[in-house]
Amino acid sequence: MSTSKPIVIVGGGVIGLATGWTLARAGREVVVFDRGEAGRGTSWLAAGMLAPDAEIGFEEEELYHLSRESLRRWPAFVASLEDEGAQQVDYRTDGTLIVADDRDSAVTLRRLYTFQQEQGLAVDWLTGAEALEIEPFLAPRLAAAVFSSGDHQVDNRRLIGALREAFLRQGGTLHEQTGIRALVPDERRPAVIAEAGARVDAGVVIVAAGVWSRQLEGLEETARPAVRPVKGQMIELRMEAPFGLRHVVRGPQAYLAPKSDGRLLVGATNEEMGFDTRVTAGGLFRLLEGAWEVVPGIYDLPVADTWAGLRPGSRDHAPLLGHAAPGIVLATGHYRHGILLAPVTAQEIALLVLTGETSPWLKPFSPLRFSVHPSIPSPT
Repeated sequence: MSTSKPIVIVGGGVIGLATGWTLARAGREVVVFDRGEAGRGTSWLAAGMLAPDAEIGFEEEELYHLSRESLRRWPAFVASLEDEGAQQVDYRTDGTLIVADDRDSAVTLRRLYTFQQEQGLAVDWLTGAEALEIEPFLAPRLAAAVFSSGDHQVDNRRLIGALREAFLRQGGTLHEQTGIRALVPDERRPAVIAEAGARVDAGVVIVAAGVWSRQLEGLEETARPAVRPVKGQMIELRMEAPFGLRHVVRGPQAYLAPKSDGRLLVGATNEEMGFDTRVTAGGLFRLLEGAWEVVPGIYDLPVADTWAGLRPGSRDHAPLLGHAAPGIVLATGHYRHGILLAPVTAQEIALLVLTGETSPWLKPFSPLRFSVHPSIPSPT
C-alpha cells in the first residue's frame, strides 16, 4: 500500500467512521466519502443493541464468536471514543430479557436457552414471576423468560456523533453529500470516481457503503459485494412516568430498547422489499401488537417517530471483511450487527490495511467466500 496517498473510505456510517477514526489515530491520512450526511443512514435508524448472546443463531457460531469478541472490546472502545469525541454514548450493561408470551413460544425459548447453555453463555431461565422481579413492566402472565446478563446496548445516534467528532479531531477528512460512482482496482494506484466525475487516487480503498456497496461500479462480477437491502420498520415511543422500562426486552414478535433520554425503540420488521423505505400500516401493527403482548404499559405512550431502515445483508447474513480486488478492501454486509461489530471491524480492517495481515478474526468472513476472483488468492 502506498503511504503517499490517503486511505479512502466509501461510506460514512458507523463502520466507515469507526475504521477511519482507528486509522487516523494510527497516523494515517484518511478521507471518508458519504453520499448523504455521515451516519444518517442505516446506523442512525438502528436500535443500538449489543446482544451477541441473545441473538446467537444455531448455525452461526463463527459470527457469534466475532460478535462476542467485538463486545469484549466495547468498554475500551467507548472509553477512548468518549475521551476524544467529548460526548457520552450511553453505553449500558443492564442485560436483556428474552420472554415467551405463551406455551408454544416457551418451548422455542427453551431450545434457545439449552443452546446458549451449551455455548457456556451467562444466561438464566426464569419463570414469569421471576422475570417481573427484574423488570416490573413486563406482562404479568408471561410463560417464561431468559435473562442474558452479558448483553449490552448503546445510543447509536450519540455514538455516530462521537465517532464523527473524534475522526475529525484526529485530522480525518469528511466529504458529505459526495457520492462515489465507481471503484478503480489497482495494486499500486487504486482510486474512486465521484458521481461528479472526479478521480481520487488512494493508497487503498475501503468499501463501507452498507446497502449501497453493490451499486458501486468498477469491480468484476465475482468481486462485487454480495449485499442486498433488508427492510426493517421501527417505532419510537416516549416513556412517561410512571412507566420506566430499564432492560432491553425481546419478545417473539418485537423487541423494546429503552434509552436514557426517554426514548423507547420498538422494532423491527424483516422484509425483503429492495430499497423500499415506506412505513406501512401492517408493519406498525405487527410491531405494536408484538410489543404490547410482552410490555402492555406501552399502550398509553406517545408515538414520537416511525421509520424504515435498510440493513446490508449478505447471502449468509455475515459480514464481508477483507480484500476483494487489488487495492480494494470490503468492510460491509453487517446486516443487523453493524453497531455491535464496529470495534472489531474497525480494528481488524485497520490491521489489514496497515500491515497486510489478515487476522484470524477476518478469515472466516472473506468477501471471496462466495466466489473466488481469479487474480486474488483465496485467504488461508
